[in-house]
Amino acid sequence: MPVLILGLLIFLGIHSLRIFADDWRNRQRARFGELGWKGIYSLISIIGLVLIVYGFGLARQHPVPLYVPPLWLRHLNALFALLAFVLVAAAYIPRNHLKAKFGHPMLLGVKIWAVGHLLATGMLHDVLLFGAFLLWAVLLFIVSRRRDRAAGAVYPAGTLAGDLLALVIGIAGWAVFALWLHLALIGVNPMA
Repeated sequence: MPVLILGLLIFLGIHSLRIFADDWRNRQRARFGELGWKGIYSLISIIGLVLIVYGFGLARQHPVPLYVPPLWLRHLNALFALLAFVLVAAAYIPRNHLKAKFGHPMLLGVKIWAVGHLLATGMLHDVLLFGAFLLWAVLLFIVSRRRDRAAGAVYPAGTLAGDLLALVIGIAGWAVFALWLHLALIGVNPMA
């Protein structure tokens, strides 16, 4: 569990700079330049992610049950994951209504993904992983929306083409992950 916790601290820590140390982050971007900062940020993120994956695998070898969710919640999680994939796709597809309305659909996707997994799993390592991501996404969404309001940020209006593209890409990504990659990478068949 310590490796998982360390990975979460590193990964979510670097991704929380906008929440807790935005001025420091801006100074580092100026100091290292945009590409230099992105390189450092990416390296730290990758280290954190590798530690999360490795630590999660170690923690799964010694499970500590906290609760046993009913089977139907596991199936409901597939729907949560589908919504999450569409929201994440909407974060990168220009001119869609989800981005126009919420500004930060990826963070909404992370929240839905985390809640779905918290409902569907009940081991301590699951609660730690998904609970940490849920807390991070909630805090960053609040801070980001507050920053948007203060700056008077307006996102481009959504279009039907943008909506359809986000929907198609999100569903395709979900299908590939749910039907093949989840089992191959994580060892759990979410459709079983």
